[in-house]
Amino acid sequence: MKNITSLEKSNKKVLQAVAVSRAYYLDGWSQTEISKKLNLSRPTISRLLQFAKDNGIVEIKINDPFQNIDSLKDQLIQKYGLKKVIIASQTNNDENTILENLGQEAANYLEEIVQNGDSIGITWGLTMEAVAKHLHESDKKNIEVIQLKGSVSNSRESNFSNDITQKFNFAFHTQAQLLPLPVIFDNAQLRDMVMKDRFINDVIEQGYQTNIVLFTVGTTRPDAMLFRLGYLSEKQIDYLKKNSVGDVLSQFITKDGEIADPELNARTISMPLDKLRHKEYSILIAGGEQKLQSVHAALLGNYANVLVVDQNIAQRLLEF
Repeated sequence: MKNITSLEKSNKKVLQAVAVSRAYYLDGWSQTEISKKLNLSRPTISRLLQFAKDNGIVEIKINDPFQNIDSLKDQLIQKYGLKKVIIASQTNNDENTILENLGQEAANYLEEIVQNGDSIGITWGLTMEAVAKHLHESDKKNIEVIQLKGSVSNSRESNFSNDITQKFNFAFHTQAQLLPLPVIFDNAQLRDMVMKDRFINDVIEQGYQTNIVLFTVGTTRPDAMLFRLGYLSEKQIDYLKKNSVGDVLSQFITKDGEIADPELNARTISMPLDKLRHKEYSILIAGGEQKLQSVHAALLGNYANVLVVDQNIAQRLLEF
């Protein structure tokens, strides 16, 4: 009789563990709700849940999409025809944290690939600032740094251009070549006239000759910097929101990576995007959910051969 009683108790405990586990894991009840509905104490419920896990009644499986980072990199390389993918570690979705990690990874990679006599094309903005702040003093010689697009003339907006160039100058013992012009002109004729200036033309030609380019992508969110500078009318902004997913080197692109507004491009001081396709290293650095579509579009346009992204964006890109 003693053995039968012990077996009955064991079976009862298993049945209770199954009932509690179903309520907790499948129905989403809290332990307090289970306590009331099954007339069990909270400590008993906790013990039953542990018993269920210990005896294989409940198996907890976490499908971590970032577990095999190497596989993720390989898939992105194959999908977009890239030469290298760098995935920055990610512990949360905080934009500042993501930016810091991206900047660290991109700076490390740049220091790894730069050789004597290389020429580096840079842009401006928060992402480039994150890269610049993580640079270390290099022992490479005869490095040139060239700004690839015009700057911001609106004094209320900071694009970190001065700080970025100073940090690059210090790291590579050079003096960056700047484009002291607004990134967008009122009309194409004025822009073309300025481009004929010998000094300006020389900087632009140096930009064409760079073998390493660092750039990011913008968005078409209402707070996008290019929308805040006053260069674009409300009608143009509305058009870009509908027909573009973001910008590369201040040139707006469609979801397929094509130029979204040729007329606006004709007013823009920036290296043409097709030049990016022929660089030894064309490095796209971007992260955060808001940049997902513009990263995908830039990759479809073949503007990058090296990608530096956060883990979430890396996984999401495979879903397109």
